[in-house]
Amino acid sequence: MSSDVLTIEELADYLKLSPEVILTQANQGALPGRQIANTWRFLKDAIDDWLRVQDSRAILIHQAGALADDESLESLRTKVYDDRGRAEVDD
Repeated sequence: MSSDVLTIEELADYLKLSPEVILTQANQGALPGRQIANTWRFLKDAIDDWLRVQDSRAILIHQAGALADDESLESLRTKVYDDRGRAEVDD
């Protein structure tokens, strides 16, 4: 078996979580993996990509939240759409 394919136990060790958490998350579809018969297998590259995407989304949400109270945001958004030559919403 390739070392790039992980079992639940190997993935739990890799992510530093319990096998029970991995199994629950896999059954809920929260982890990229495949169930074959009664066993789960995970591609390490897919897990690494999943971790990066999750981190990127969290960073973006955090940054958007940090701008929520910025009084200049409205005028900046208006300027962006004016510079593009189109309305913010389509009619």
